[in-house]
Amino acid sequence: MGAQGSGKGTQAKMLADAFDLVHISVGDILRWNIQHHTKLGARVKRIVAAGELVPDELVSEVVRIRLDQHDWNYGFVLDGFPRDQTQAEFFLETYDIDAVILLEVPDMVVLDRVLSRRLCSGCGLDFNLIYHRPVRPDTCDVCGGRLVTRPDDTLQAVRDRLADYHSKTQPILDLFRRKELVVVADGTRPPPEVQAEIRHRLGLSTPVPA
Repeated sequence: MGAQGSGKGTQAKMLADAFDLVHISVGDILRWNIQHHTKLGARVKRIVAAGELVPDELVSEVVRIRLDQHDWNYGFVLDGFPRDQTQAEFFLETYDIDAVILLEVPDMVVLDRVLSRRLCSGCGLDFNLIYHRPVRPDTCDVCGGRLVTRPDDTLQAVRDRLADYHSKTQPILDLFRRKELVVVADGTRPPPEVQAEIRHRLGLSTPVPA
């Protein structure tokens, strides 16, 4: 868990790669559906184009469909869910949760990170003008496609998502803390250092690649 731009996707992928887990990203699933012009993608695209937040009910539906595939052997890392208390309660009742990793990042840092994100219009690769700059400005290092800003990465949209995140997250965290599941990491540090802190707090001994 963490605000948009806190590094959830990066840290989840590092954990998944190291421990043979399946990384399930709500954002990636929604973007895949938009890129492949599915019915779900059309619904999400209309919502995003109107500058609105994707409803929690739709996110919950997407996650349940994905988890029903049961394609993991050693477990999964879920990134971007749950987003409200009802989802959190469902999750606790349905799955055996080892930990809830909370990445703490100040709002101003989140704003800087999110507004620096770029997406390749060709292959969909993510870039960030702070941490992962392309070799050539506005050009994908892999396919040469044009880098664009995500439609929902405007200043006002990010502020709205932060406000929504804070208002909904506290009750979820309170619920998970009562279950003694929450592990907190400082998300402002470089990704390998954040990963090392997460693994230390979880008691995982696998070294973090430099």
